[in-house]
Amino acid sequence: MRLHKFDSIDKFWDKTQDYLLQNEAENNVLLGVVQTLRSNSDRYPDPPYLAVVEINDEIVATAIRTPPYKLLLSKASNLEALTLIAQDLDREQLPGVMGLVPDVETFLQAWQKLTGQSHQLSFVNKIHQIGTVQTVAAISGYLRLATERDRALLMEWIPAFIAEIGETMGQDLDRIVDNRLKTQSTYIWEDGLPVSLAAGRQRSPTVGLIGSVYTPPAHRRKGYATACVAALSQKLLAEGCDRCFLLTDSANPTSNHIYQEIGYVPICDWHEYSFSSPDLRS
Repeated sequence: MRLHKFDSIDKFWDKTQDYLLQNEAENNVLLGVVQTLRSNSDRYPDPPYLAVVEINDEIVATAIRTPPYKLLLSKASNLEALTLIAQDLDREQLPGVMGLVPDVETFLQAWQKLTGQSHQLSFVNKIHQIGTVQTVAAISGYLRLATERDRALLMEWIPAFIAEIGETMGQDLDRIVDNRLKTQSTYIWEDGLPVSLAAGRQRSPTVGLIGSVYTPPAHRRKGYATACVAALSQKLLAEGCDRCFLLTDSANPTSNHIYQEIGYVPICDWHEYSFSSPDLRS
């Protein structure tokens, strides 16, 4: 078993795409980051960590980290490979790790033995998939792409969303908003005024991703988020996607009900852990 690191996202993709696409739903978060690195290198200012573990020239696990964010693990065909990744990152100050439950738990055991750091479960998520949007209740308004005219709105809503889910900004807010506008990946439900927001894009010609969904408190319980996500999912499917993926917080029954009403089906669990205790290494 050996670990190989890449300094080029294109070389990493050439090496790993067949392996990652074998379990596309389970790997869709990591695949989304790969696509962003390949198409929009300005999104992450620091060089990414790109690692592959092989046995007899066959890939058994991959990992990506885009500082300052958490480590992302692919679905591993051999869980022992995750110990090798932990050993390779032994001297790094990781904020946390995310992945499928068996994979992330194996990594955590290895990391704690190496570093003495404890870990806390940050999010219990589920990966969902949709192929056909179900008919939902008609809601007044329409979906539109966020433009430069919406900059002030995004500067207000994006931090509110990040704070609400208990995350930290990670990057300069101006940079985040610039990127969303540049990539045309943010949509707004308009009903006389903006009332809800959802991120969405094609990850590949046949796969769409739905990202952050936010409705300000004053506009909630009116069906706006449902209408926004349904319309955006339908847009991506109509433009050629066979399916769309969505990551949801299992602890939020409201959002999970919304997505299942639209037609999203849960595929697997996806957990995120944070490292917050002092590193005990000398």
